[in-house]
Amino acid sequence: MNITSADFSSLGPDQIIDAVENAIGQRMTGFTSPLPSYINRVYELQTMAGERLIAKFYRPGRWSKSAIEEEHEFMQDCSLAEVPVVLPMILGDGSTLGEVDGIYFAVFPKRLGREFEIIKDEDWQRIGTLIARIHNSGQAKKAPNRVCLHPLQSTKEDVRQLIDGGFLSAQYQTEFKTVSDQIIEIATGLFENTESIRIHGDCHSGNILYRPENGLMIIDFDDMMMGPPIQDLWILLPEHADKCKKELDLMIDGYEMFRPFDWNTVKLIEPLRAMRIIYFLAWCSRQANDLHFKNNFPEWGTESFWSIEINTLTNQLHIIIDSLEEKEEE
Repeated sequence: MNITSADFSSLGPDQIIDAVENAIGQRMTGFTSPLPSYINRVYELQTMAGERLIAKFYRPGRWSKSAIEEEHEFMQDCSLAEVPVVLPMILGDGSTLGEVDGIYFAVFPKRLGREFEIIKDEDWQRIGTLIARIHNSGQAKKAPNRVCLHPLQSTKEDVRQLIDGGFLSAQYQTEFKTVSDQIIEIATGLFENTESIRIHGDCHSGNILYRPENGLMIIDFDDMMMGPPIQDLWILLPEHADKCKKELDLMIDGYEMFRPFDWNTVKLIEPLRAMRIIYFLAWCSRQANDLHFKNNFPEWGTESFWSIEINTLTNQLHIIIDSLEEKEEE
């Protein structure tokens, strides 16, 4: 069945409640509260017994069934290793993935928590230990159906998506491809002999919650991927790597309490930042025709937009080159 974005956007409360009731075998109240999500449709629901649940409906065409199952498997592996995560519930058929009208969904128990504030040196170390424990689970298996974070794979595909999709005018297409190709070329050489394991992929501070009774908890594995472990560390840095040496050292100190760290991969931070910029542009392009997206990003895709983005990428390319020259001088 070919599910369109219109079909996905038209998911209504009755359809959502019926799907969850049938999946978990419990009656629901009429409470449906949409939660912020640009990609998926996420709702807070309530059972007749008063339990609050989170239902996540995956945007069709983004992930295959196997890819979503690999997300759930990674979370389960983390939980078995006593890493605090919120697992999808086991549904009536014994799986964690339901389907309604060709749209996959999962149901999670609601867990309260607040974004972890990184204030003290110990906070950076604490995050490092959490990420290392996630990576210990991540290294145990492969995820062949997920994105492989590599310049010749994910980034090259993102560039192709933007150019072949006609999202840039001829003038900016040439400029964008030139700077992107330079970033890919430099990054490719740096990725040689680099470990690639299952990682969270989007480990920013908003996805690390603090619960007084349980400590830190990691959420939202939607962007899990195969990639270098440093990806889950650098995203948390408040500035470019050369301005955050103390914070990075503290995180790695905590990391090494549970897992060895390859210090050579620090040089990947600024190339990975550039790759993330390109990834986000491609991410946006895949939903550029979605009404909800257009309302939230009205300037996306305009000539002035691409001028700014290409300038940002060019500046990041210079930062990459400068950082590599500094490493050679050390």
